[in-house]
Amino acid sequence: MSRLHSRSWVREAVRIIEADANRSADTHLHVFPLPPEWGIDLYLKDESVHPTGSLKHRLARSLFLYGLVNGQIGQDTVLVEASSGSTAVSEAYFARMLGLRFITVVPRSTSPEKIALIEFYGGECHYVDRAPDMYPEAERLASECNGHYLDQFTYAERATDWRGNNNIAESVYAQMQSERHPVPTWIVVGAGTGGTSATFGRYVRYKRHTTKIAVVDPENSSFYGAWETGALDYATGMPSRIEGIGRPRVEPSFVPGVIDEMLQVPDAGSLAAIRVLRERTGHWAGGSTGTNLFGAFTLISRMISEGQAGSVVTLLCDGGERYANTYYDDGWLAQKDIDITPYLEKCRKFLVSGKFSPEI
Repeated sequence: MSRLHSRSWVREAVRIIEADANRSADTHLHVFPLPPEWGIDLYLKDESVHPTGSLKHRLARSLFLYGLVNGQIGQDTVLVEASSGSTAVSEAYFARMLGLRFITVVPRSTSPEKIALIEFYGGECHYVDRAPDMYPEAERLASECNGHYLDQFTYAERATDWRGNNNIAESVYAQMQSERHPVPTWIVVGAGTGGTSATFGRYVRYKRHTTKIAVVDPENSSFYGAWETGALDYATGMPSRIEGIGRPRVEPSFVPGVIDEMLQVPDAGSLAAIRVLRERTGHWAGGSTGTNLFGAFTLISRMISEGQAGSVVTLLCDGGERYANTYYDDGWLAQKDIDITPYLEKCRKFLVSGKFSPEI
């Protein structure tokens, strides 16, 4: 293939991806009801309405554009990823759109629901026995087939243009312009790759906003320990039970220098919070949204105790229908020895009293 032909294909591929984005309206910014006398407003950026149903749709689009403009993806490139979750679902969507083969390396323990979604969009699943084996196996596969390893855990923080280009941070601030507290006091996000917290953290500094960035981390994850100790080689070696966030090692895309605070959230607290979200708003979300909400409640309680008015923004990362047989199933919770009852009570009391602490 000539370079001219290759360049022509890349131009058309970028056009196709941009056209897909233009067909989609911006994601909604929902208000979570709080007592008006608190003087604090809580918003949820609903990323579940993307075509592939999650926040990872933005990441996948950015990774594809990054690979295209850097000359790493052509019309015969085999694309490889290490992901068993929403990133792989979204990447399979974009690969099918461009007519490219997509393979994701997944642990054998991956849920049938996630495998079905990946395969629905034409993706192929390559299995490993242990989650940490995903990385080297993805590298091996990409090298073996002369393909491109998308590598979300390395490139998430650099594939997104943090200065603008309708990234998630720019979108939030545009939607907040007419609110009574248009510049959020806090933005609360989780970390799976670290790309979202890097985008928000860089954007608020670039735009000279006073907003602080809080990152919430589930049980077993390494990010909190790394942030607290400054040791980027910090590792728990344990998988997170909250899909989409938390990692057994600190990923290369994690940028601790743009984070103002980190909060550890118990898994039972995350899963209680999504039940309360559904009770109060009707929105059905996944576990990572619960982690975000639990962290937001913690910070709002602190704001109330300090007599501070303002706004807090967090993310609704994906829809709860993907977790009907897990996080929303009382039998599954019992099997995993997760008791959400005391955290349900804590969350419900907070919405009346304004008092909240992470501990039971």
